[in-house]
Amino acid sequence: MRILFAGTPEPALPVLRALMDSPEHEIVGVLTRADARSGRGRALRPSPVAAVAREAGIDTRAPATLKDPEIQDWVRSLGADAAVVVAYGRLVPPALLDVPAHGWLNLHFSLLPAWRGAAPVQHAIIHGDDVTGACVFRLEAGLDTGPVLARLTEPIGPADTAGDLLARLADAGAPLVLGVLASLAAGTARPTPQPDDGVSLAPMLTPDDGRIDWERPAAEIDRRIRGVTPAPGAHTTYGGARLRLGPATPVPGATDAGDDAGTGALAPGELHATKREVLVGTGSGTLRLGQVAPAGKNWMDAAAWARGARPAPCARLGERTASTAMTGGER
Repeated sequence: MRILFAGTPEPALPVLRALMDSPEHEIVGVLTRADARSGRGRALRPSPVAAVAREAGIDTRAPATLKDPEIQDWVRSLGADAAVVVAYGRLVPPALLDVPAHGWLNLHFSLLPAWRGAAPVQHAIIHGDDVTGACVFRLEAGLDTGPVLARLTEPIGPADTAGDLLARLADAGAPLVLGVLASLAAGTARPTPQPDDGVSLAPMLTPDDGRIDWERPAAEIDRRIRGVTPAPGAHTTYGGARLRLGPATPVPGATDAGDDAGTGALAPGELHATKREVLVGTGSGTLRLGQVAPAGKNWMDAAAWARGARPAPCARLGERTASTAMTGGER
């Protein structure tokens, strides 16, 4: 088949590479997001998909919108049999939905109709789902509402971050997409309409979604940190400055903001640091911090951070300074 591929971030690469390696398919064009500035030097860098596609010599376009008449003419000129979409980040206008013979096929990282939207893996972890998966569905005008052609399931482990889970789903999704294309070519594909019940939405996360409220239970905070890792990232404050947080571990047997390590009850956000670990109280239970990153510094073990920060007795995370409260910088 002649394939138009649309994708942007790292999780789109397994499908792109599988299509590039397949003798049954030819990628005739790639759509992606524009180059963006990143890193400390703020250099202009291509998206992961753009970098791979350009290196392979594939005609690659990065329009601001697919409503541009020039880009629509380019899509039509490709004569694609199917368009494959993986985390592209742009809406496909109705005028283009029927341009490829088999339509636009989206690999979505959830068990539709659950978690329609831009951040399905993140929301599945944050909300405590035990199982998720991936679906290949045909795009239509609604948000992730099209008929499903194939699906797979994947358990969510107790230590999985969004990055871990997304990487597994991306790898498993590549053969799923190839299987759908084979069934379309053979005329055996059977699209299944999505049910009306079980719909949930997964809007894009913002940095504020990573702000930790220590009044919440330890299990809930654990899921939120893992759900926003690696992006947009979890954070709190210490001494009025931002402190980034990696995954933390609920302390077994610790309830009512206490623990079984002899610290007594820890108030929400209250720290207890030893040479080997840093514990923090929550609304219910205690967390053991993992990696942390103070503002402007690299990631380090929480115990190493505490040796330098030397938190005073009863020091807390998440408290605002007077200047922060006045400016509304941290909430």
